[in-house]
Amino acid sequence: MKIFLLGGTKDSINIIRHIKDNYDSYILTTTTTEYGARLANEGGSDETIARPLPKDEIIQIIKDNDYDILIDATHPFASHITQTSVSIAQEMKIPYIRFERPTTDFNDIDTSHIHYVNSFDEAGKLIQDEFDEGNVLHFAGANTMADILKYVSVDRFYPRILKVESSIEKCEKLGVDPDHIIPMKGAASLEENIELIEKYDAKVMITKESGEIGGVVEKIEAAGKKDVAVIMIQRPKIDDLNENDIVSNLDELDTKLKSFF
Repeated sequence: MKIFLLGGTKDSINIIRHIKDNYDSYILTTTTTEYGARLANEGGSDETIARPLPKDEIIQIIKDNDYDILIDATHPFASHITQTSVSIAQEMKIPYIRFERPTTDFNDIDTSHIHYVNSFDEAGKLIQDEFDEGNVLHFAGANTMADILKYVSVDRFYPRILKVESSIEKCEKLGVDPDHIIPMKGAASLEENIELIEKYDAKVMITKESGEIGGVVEKIEAAGKKDVAVIMIQRPKIDDLNENDIVSNLDELDTKLKSFF
């Protein structure tokens, strides 16, 4: 079974390990960063490509190497990649699986301090209009900082990012003080989030609804304990994505794979 895997997430590493342990398979994993590719290699991927791929190149690679299936395990907020992968699978008539982590169960969590928005632009405007005092913790990745900083002073802004060259360069271009950059090493615990809120005297936290694997529960609980507002960006919807193509755990992935092969 030859698999073309769109990766770069913790989910994708779990998928690689699971498939290599349970199937006779060859996996090519594509990620947008060298860091993501290194993790994929460590997870057991047979081959990796560490750069964004245009649609035409993905199609050519699949054609030239006779891949049997396309699995999209990119981040829930990488909507443009998912949209592209859906169209590729349709055009090539190749089996397709979208692995999408479940949304967070907030039933037992105090959500009274959460403000829901649909984009980072909306988040920036909301902070400008309603939270014009205190520092802002940005727990939503380097690629989303510019939309916030259109409305929020960089002096108040503290992003938690991977300390890789591309992310550091984005901070430099946006004028983020190096002392404001918080190095990211996986999802933070409740205690670590509380420490960050206290250390940087934060009044607002920005996060994506990225699921429990992204540590969103620990962020919300820490913010609640410290009376910090949470601006939560909701997941984008992919109009062309068929719900029957979505799996959310490894058991569902197995069922889907066995239905194809």
